[in-house]
Amino acid sequence: MASFRVTLILFISMVLLSSVAMATDHIVGGDKGWTVDFNYTQWAQKTVFHVGDNLVFNYNPSFHNVFKVNGTLFQNCTFPPENEALSTGKDIIPLKTEGRKWYVCGKGDHCAARQMKFVITVLAEGAPAPSPPPSSNGHYVVSSVFGGGVMAAMVAIVTIFA
Repeated sequence: MASFRVTLILFISMVLLSSVAMATDHIVGGDKGWTVDFNYTQWAQKTVFHVGDNLVFNYNPSFHNVFKVNGTLFQNCTFPPENEALSTGKDIIPLKTEGRKWYVCGKGDHCAARQMKFVITVLAEGAPAPSPPPSSNGHYVVSSVFGGGVMAAMVAIVTIFA
């Protein structure tokens, strides 16, 4: 009977923890995709990126492309050679290392005048998200309640079967 309890506890713990540790595909721009006149800076600030996650760029390749650039090129909206652009319209960029990453569109004035650029900070795999700023909209409260709920469920399970 004790081995069944231990097995059950381990199984439930693995299920709960695996859902937290799984990589995430971040659709750049959400439903809007990679397009002009969308605030990607605001989108990126609301999203937590970890090593192992993917950025997914969905766009019309006749009008847009994607460049991964450094901070200087990002600030100046200048680009590497055209042959370095991602241009399939369904580009996936794996986030393999921690740190700051910069992305821009190299078509026309899309970077400089149409907001098609953003920077992200990629955290270590499994690293906790940074503490959110105080908010009146309740978004972060829900996240905290959910995280606390998972922990409370795990404690309850251990208590019941101990």
